[in-house]
Amino acid sequence: MTTDTSAPARLSADAVRPLRTLDPAGPQDDLAWLDEAIGDARVVAIGESAHYNHENYRLRHRLTRYLVERHGFGAYAMESGFVEGWRADDWVRGGDEPLGEVMANGVTSLMGLWTEMRDHFEWMRAHNRTAERPIGFYGIDLSGSNVSPLPGIDAVIAYLALADPEFAVDPGIRETASTFAVPSAFGLAEAIGAYGNLPPERRNALTAGLAELTVRMEGQRLEYQERTGAEAYGRAFRAVRLAAAIDANARAIARGDQASLLSTRDSAIADTVGWILGREDRTVLAAHNGHVQRWPVQYPGLAPASSMGMHLADRIGEDYLVIGTTNGTGRTLNTGTGFYQGELFTDLEPPRPGTLDALMDASADGPFATDLRRLSPGDTTAVRAASQLHQGNVVGDVSPLDAYDVLVHLPRVTAAEPDATALAHSSQDVQDAFSRGK
Repeated sequence: MTTDTSAPARLSADAVRPLRTLDPAGPQDDLAWLDEAIGDARVVAIGESAHYNHENYRLRHRLTRYLVERHGFGAYAMESGFVEGWRADDWVRGGDEPLGEVMANGVTSLMGLWTEMRDHFEWMRAHNRTAERPIGFYGIDLSGSNVSPLPGIDAVIAYLALADPEFAVDPGIRETASTFAVPSAFGLAEAIGAYGNLPPERRNALTAGLAELTVRMEGQRLEYQERTGAEAYGRAFRAVRLAAAIDANARAIARGDQASLLSTRDSAIADTVGWILGREDRTVLAAHNGHVQRWPVQYPGLAPASSMGMHLADRIGEDYLVIGTTNGTGRTLNTGTGFYQGELFTDLEPPRPGTLDALMDASADGPFATDLRRLSPGDTTAVRAASQLHQGNVVGDVSPLDAYDVLVHLPRVTAAEPDATALAHSSQDVQDAFSRGK
């Protein structure tokens, strides 16, 4: 696609729905328009242009409270490790584990290390104390910060010890996975190097072992469910499927195949959301714009792939509603090599003329939303002409009217506030990186 820089400079006033606050505890009357927008949707996905921004955490928290309190949504599903998320779900339902530990190790990819996420967790737990139907927390993503299959393997081994104690899992599966396990997303390069140094026969044995575990779990489903219950079985089966997806991506990287990385991940996380929908009537889904949109997910250097949102739209149709976000200026995630040295944020470049972000930024001074399905013909033309979108400082092609149902514009975004207690419970590499980034 090419960006049409002659597109109208701004939306009409009728298209702009001002958001008077991002405070999750603030008045909710400025969100009443959402009632018509969401209708009977079972999944309301809330995107973000980049991770770790204060305003995105606050927006998601505020919208989640509204959807739970006004519309009975019963689950908050987040772009974070599926297996690790069990700890967070236990905490919001009244568990005794320290919250800092949960934030550090029950949420992956650094997503939980911020005071804004603490506020969100504390609200969920407080809500659940008196709620007739408690709200659950789910991670949807590959475990081990998308790098290590070890958390999933450990979960399956623990499950099989209960469901099938006479079955001996090949210890080589865990031993091989341990060689490239890293404690956080900062260890990506280390994990890739360690996997690349494995002899081909060990890589193949890991892949074969995970395949055999998957087939055994499928073949023994009825017996295992009878022994442990469907809930425990479902979690363990998702864990082994996601571990296999991580292994598949590790193999792809080792052979220089970058094309399949995004498709493997987004297909897997869509399957996890599908599993959640088998348990929950209505779910709030929080992830990057690139994952939630009904448009191919794009990342520099990688081939575009069908996004999680495309998979979900194919499965549940109009029951899937997407709220995307655009930004103006401020600070954004550093996607360069400096990130791994603790330079987590960088300046957000002004919206490029002709992009969707530029159109939105010119339309109002403060945060606002617009319902793309209820635009005037003139506003529809303006949005259609803005055929590119910023994801932080990366600009990619998009068809906004196909990708999103609602847009929220945040004119200025800032770095989220690191949570000292969560950092104290984090691995040493995380503590070191955050210390260097001060």
